[in-house]
Amino acid sequence: MKPKPRCAASGQLQYCAMRRLLVAGCAVTLWGSPRLGAAQDRVPTLAERTGTLPSAILESSGVAVSRRYPGILWTHNDSGDGPMLYATNLAGEDLGRYLVPGARNVDWEDMALAPCPRQPGDCVYLADTGDNSEHRRSVVLYAVPEPATRPTPAAEEESARTAPIARALTLRYPDRARDVEALWVNPDGSAELVSKGMSGPIVRYLIPRAAWQRDTAMAQLVDTIPIVPQRALGRLVTGAARSPRGDRVVLRTYTEIYSYRRRDDYRLTPDGAPCWLGTLQPQGEGIAFLDDSTLVLTSEAVLGQRGAIHRVRC
Repeated sequence: MKPKPRCAASGQLQYCAMRRLLVAGCAVTLWGSPRLGAAQDRVPTLAERTGTLPSAILESSGVAVSRRYPGILWTHNDSGDGPMLYATNLAGEDLGRYLVPGARNVDWEDMALAPCPRQPGDCVYLADTGDNSEHRRSVVLYAVPEPATRPTPAAEEESARTAPIARALTLRYPDRARDVEALWVNPDGSAELVSKGMSGPIVRYLIPRAAWQRDTAMAQLVDTIPIVPQRALGRLVTGAARSPRGDRVVLRTYTEIYSYRRRDDYRLTPDGAPCWLGTLQPQGEGIAFLDDSTLVLTSEAVLGQRGAIHRVRC
């Protein structure tokens, strides 16, 4: 959970650190300068604010793009909310909220949309993997079949709709508890998680599709991601996404996007220099592919401003 009192929480610290750098004259453009990002960083060729999130979505920690319903985005709040899915679009229209039976929101941090693990159709995968103090003995992945009808604008005071029942997979890590905020699901049905980097290196875990045949599983430690965490620059991994074709993976931090080519043997190879976002989304956590070259980013609310939705192309 990320309480918001005056730069006291981790995300607010990122925002305030970036703001102080800007005030001090360390950045001369929206995207920052070599003093903030690495000198070899790219800048986006497209960075368009398309809307703001509905007021009920205070902490959009993940976003997924529906393939079944063109134009629909799914998102969720961080901890402090019930097990709710929210439907919106690039303009930030309120398209309803869905209570997820069989799920609990301890600290939902990311989501993905991919074929369901044990039934036909697409599922919304939810990563209840947040752990700021890194003490949780186990975390949970949920797979929720995508609602059967297209989301429509929500009426005032409308009660929550009901999503299909979630299937839960309880996970443990093979090394130690970690704060994990990044998830993607591969074409073969396996899922991957990446730690935030709050303490120690940024590591990646694999959950094979076969794990869904049981209720509990041990995640497999795959490798260490060569991103050096730097809290002052917002270089902590807050989200991930896989491209529709399945050959690319992106990781986002508060200030950058890292792009990788994904191989069939699960290896990731860097695909160009990081893309420098600077202060575009100081509290940004959600990322998903709109198509194979364009991303949608969502952010949590910050300093009284509602969370933003951006289209970005690097």
